[in-house]
Amino acid sequence: MLVILPCLLTRFHVPRGEPAWQILVAAVLMAAGTAPLIESIWRFVEVGRGTLMPAVPTEHLVVSGLYRFVRNPMYVGVLTALAGETLLFARRSMVIYWVGVATTIHFFVLVYEEPTLSKRYGADYAQFKKMVPRWLPRLRPWKG
Repeated sequence: MLVILPCLLTRFHVPRGEPAWQILVAAVLMAAGTAPLIESIWRFVEVGRGTLMPAVPTEHLVVSGLYRFVRNPMYVGVLTALAGETLLFARRSMVIYWVGVATTIHFFVLVYEEPTLSKRYGADYAQFKKMVPRWLPRLRPWKG
């Protein structure tokens, strides 16, 4: 999602003459998006005692770390890093790809992930959903 398809769309060719601020902002977005992705994967394994794969889900609902601020830090991280790539490569195809990925993730969360987590974790997940926003992070961590 962050490497293969962007490579196919752009051949990782950065247009010449892009302003330094644009390259810098793109790099910051890519780094800022990668950090929560890595932290969340680690937290799923260590705290949740599971994986990202639906076939081997976490044993425990993960509500610590970045999950205290936003319910989907991995997806937010992916979309942030992808926004950086979109800015860096400055291609219409990347904008379309970003919108497609964002839309797909949103509907996946609504149709599959949230109902599955509601069934698996019941009242704990209901409380988490009530207190922690899906996409835009809280300013203060939830202390649930």
